[in-house]
Amino acid sequence: MNIGKGFSAGLPANAWNWAAVWRRNGLAWRKVALASVLGSLAEPMIYLFGLGFGLGIMVGRVDGTSYIAFLTGGMVATSAMTSATSETIYAAFARMNAQRTWEAILHTQLTLGDIVLGELAWAATKAVLAGTAIMFVAAALGYAAWPSALYALPVVILTGFAFASLAMVVAALAPSYDYFVFYQTLVLTPMLFLCGAVFPVAQLPTAFQHVGHFLPLAHSIELIRPAMLGRPAGSVGLHISALCMYIILPFFLSTALLCRRLMR
Repeated sequence: MNIGKGFSAGLPANAWNWAAVWRRNGLAWRKVALASVLGSLAEPMIYLFGLGFGLGIMVGRVDGTSYIAFLTGGMVATSAMTSATSETIYAAFARMNAQRTWEAILHTQLTLGDIVLGELAWAATKAVLAGTAIMFVAAALGYAAWPSALYALPVVILTGFAFASLAMVVAALAPSYDYFVFYQTLVLTPMLFLCGAVFPVAQLPTAFQHVGHFLPLAHSIELIRPAMLGRPAGSVGLHISALCMYIILPFFLSTALLCRRLMR
């Protein structure tokens, strides 16, 4: 089995091997593509229209725009977060644990680093599909500025990679599927409210505002929302650097944990 030894075990063998894993997942996904896309869109679209039209009547304008337009940027980022996370902690975990697909791949020239990078790339692809679908719906209904909303696409990609990388650490540590609910309930759900997805962060107590500034979803929203509203974004370099940190550090941590797990 091509797990390798030491630090090199968690590194991709080259710059293109990961594409084989990405392509394999894509071919398998084609059979359930429509159901998968609709399923990943359901929750954020319910938030968008339920909160947007329901609370929007009472809230009125937020930060100089309608509440549903404000909410759209948060829902694009949230959709990318949930789609990438679900793909990693459920589908990728199944390929590693129950289906033992990773074990078969490791008997080829691919390394564990290639597999993990391919899985992250596929999860980011799912995030882009989910995020852009909401973006196009919002633009068609007049709730997003066009074509400036397209500037959010690179951020959606980074968001997908960041949350897939974090979820891979969770998948590497979890003994079974039952443990994923704790990550979703205790980490992702609070992040939705701490990072300004559904209301301005300024409405939170100061301590919670400080916590929210360090979370990856906040950096994503700070870049996506201005693009969706046709406004300039501030501290672009800081937010992109933070998202890249959330991609790179968990990637190396997850590969180290997975090496130890698969070598048992």
